[in-house]
Amino acid sequence: MTSSTAIRRIDLRTAGTGAGQQHDDYRAALPRADFDVEAATQVVRPICEAVRERGAEAVREFSARFDGVEQAEITVPPEALATALAELDPAVRAGLEESIRRLRTTCEAELERDVVTDLGPGARVTHRKVAVGRVGLYVPGGLAPLVSSVVMNVVPAQVAGVRSIALTSTPQSEFGGLPHPTILAACALLGIEEVYAVGGAQAIAMFAYGAGPCRPVDLVTGPGSIWTVAAKRVLRGVVGIDSEAGPTEIAILADDTADPAYVASDLLSQAEHDPLAAAVLVTPSERLASEVEAELDKQVSVTRHVERVRTALAGRQSAVVLVDDLEQGLAVVDAYAAEHLEIQTADAAALAARVRNAGAIFVGSFAPVSLGDYCAGSNHVLPTAGCACHSSGLSVRAFLKSVHVVEYDRPALLEVADHVVALAEAEDLPGHAAAVRARLVEG
Repeated sequence: MTSSTAIRRIDLRTAGTGAGQQHDDYRAALPRADFDVEAATQVVRPICEAVRERGAEAVREFSARFDGVEQAEITVPPEALATALAELDPAVRAGLEESIRRLRTTCEAELERDVVTDLGPGARVTHRKVAVGRVGLYVPGGLAPLVSSVVMNVVPAQVAGVRSIALTSTPQSEFGGLPHPTILAACALLGIEEVYAVGGAQAIAMFAYGAGPCRPVDLVTGPGSIWTVAAKRVLRGVVGIDSEAGPTEIAILADDTADPAYVASDLLSQAEHDPLAAAVLVTPSERLASEVEAELDKQVSVTRHVERVRTALAGRQSAVVLVDDLEQGLAVVDAYAAEHLEIQTADAAALAARVRNAGAIFVGSFAPVSLGDYCAGSNHVLPTAGCACHSSGLSVRAFLKSVHVVEYDRPALLEVADHVVALAEAEDLPGHAAAVRARLVEG
């Protein structure tokens, strides 16, 4: 069946092109968006250097060039935050409040405590968790005002105990050079007072080096365009980063029990983010594949962002992937390591428990990714482009550092001194051994 959405099929069944494929082969066979961060670094490097050298002046110049906004100041005034909250649609405010409540609950539950280990009398090591001192949170404001990203960045930072939080979002000409008012309202609702109207690579550089009223931060988090991702790569080491998140993606592992209308709507929901968004269905059912394609035709034709969605679904990053059975399907989605993975099968919970690689897993027919984007209590800032095989989504842990605190008295040092000396001598570091011996001489 040919779909007007033009989403392609990839056949990984034994009888198809997938005979004998292993985990690494699946990675090569599965679709991914073209997202050349390394090439983009050559573009953003001069931007970052200009901000380092000329500060807020350079930031304002780039806002004029890239966002079409002339700015006298990059700081969002307090009255703009207050006005945005006062004028916020009550239904949107209620949604934000519930999203904040649920995410704060899960963040508080995962907050790690100090761990004290006594290794013997007088010998103690404390694994202490210390919040990052100052963070810069980036909220995209390009194709859509991602107000939910304010919640997803701010709440875990607050729960972690970060004392200094700055947030920035793209200036919008239609709002007088300020970020979208819904984003400002969310900042006010969360008590974030330091807000900037800066987007793109210049925003990441502002956080890294400081510019005008914005002091340098220790860590930058938040999703963004390829330019912000490239800036993170360039400035990593100058400032800590959460990840290099690319275009959003969804993978759905489904069988004949799945509702094709649900599956199609979930694929569409991610495709509307960005023309480079990835939507991948993995299924052993040709019938489901055809029914989902038919549903996509129906649903895409009436969606608001029809051209954006069609571009994403027709792109090389999206596909319907046919597999022999759910066992092979599980191997395929594990190899793909999706940002968002939905399991819509007869025994979804059992399959989900076996998944190793995914940013977030949504189990069953009534846990769509949209739920996670807003009110599930999970975080939607997640690893993309296969990075879920080694990285995690944003959480309280991203805003905490681990510090070992070592406390030994003289008898405890004496007990282990011979081992320390032997190892120091083995590494030809006699000064290390001498530092221990000096403490063992009777005074």
